[in-house]
Amino acid sequence: MRLVTVVYKDQTFVGIVDSDETGILLLNKAEEIRSGKNDFPASMTDCIALGQEFIEKVIDLLSWVSGQGPTSQWYIPLEEVTLLAPIPRPVKNIFCVGKNYAEHAIEMGSIEDIPDHVMVFTKAPTTIVGPEIQVLNHRDITNQLDYEGELAVIIGKKGRAIKKEDALDYVFGYSIINDVTARDLQSQHKQFFIGKSLDTTCPFGPWIVHKSMIDNPNGLDIETRINGEVRQSSNTKNFIFSIEEIISVLSRGMTLEPGDIIATGTPAGVGKGFKPPKFLQPGDEMEIRIEKVGTLRNVIEK
Repeated sequence: MRLVTVVYKDQTFVGIVDSDETGILLLNKAEEIRSGKNDFPASMTDCIALGQEFIEKVIDLLSWVSGQGPTSQWYIPLEEVTLLAPIPRPVKNIFCVGKNYAEHAIEMGSIEDIPDHVMVFTKAPTTIVGPEIQVLNHRDITNQLDYEGELAVIIGKKGRAIKKEDALDYVFGYSIINDVTARDLQSQHKQFFIGKSLDTTCPFGPWIVHKSMIDNPNGLDIETRINGEVRQSSNTKNFIFSIEEIISVLSRGMTLEPGDIIATGTPAGVGKGFKPPKFLQPGDEMEIRIEKVGTLRNVIEK
């Protein structure tokens, strides 16, 4: 089950992507035909907050649709909708894990930079943009814009002091984030927030894949291409800190809630890691692919 937030005929809908990723079932449009009601919440966050009740409602609707003749008549062609970020405006900052692949920690410093504890920073909600949306180049304040392909974890239910062995029970699904970073601002300010929080610097999407489709999120191939050139290629099995440990650590004394987004860290191969560095330039196309999740594409403003 791949869930999206889309704009169709100037209205925003939560939808389901079909199996060949060419069409979108608008949940409330289909439900209105079936029952005359708009029974689904209007926002992805509210849908997630319903938990298993939401999933069961979707499964029931999909079963009904499949019994109504050719399903193609129920799905809007992908090219007729605008894909937004799955959660266009999260309630909280995005949780981001730093240096969660040993080779990335080394390329950003040395072997001594491999962390002993989960390292966390955040990005402002205003950084979020959807797939295919232009990322501002911010040339007035930075000339060291960099990419970071990451697996995103979407929290599905409220929890605090979550045990590692229970952590995946609190996950709703998975997506992709590009943690675009202004390296010079990051260095100037001696912390990450400003350099990580420029507008449009958190491409997110193209959808949320429900956790039922991914048996082991700690074993997914991840690849980033810039203008077709492979820059990052790894697997989430190379995490220093597993998804279970990240969730457990974050929830120690802090409540995680439905719709919270966690970016799990980026592999080696970021622009700053090259000698000389390969920072993003106007017009560059960024493409991040994660096994079983999908592909997120965005272009830097010319």
